[in-house]
Amino acid sequence: MTLVELSHKVEITVANLSILKNNRAKAVRFATLTALCEALDCTPGELFTLDEEE
Repeated sequence: MTLVELSHKVEITVANLSILKNNRAKAVRFATLTALCEALDCTPGELFTLDEEE
């Protein structure tokens, strides 16, 4: 699925999806997270990882 297709399904801009995809987002709304998970048939844990500080 392309970012354009996903942006239509989730109803956010391609620019905002790109920010999320490239790990540049400082926050994500729960509504956006829920919509992404529904569109991609996944869980939040499959979308995000936690980088532990060294």
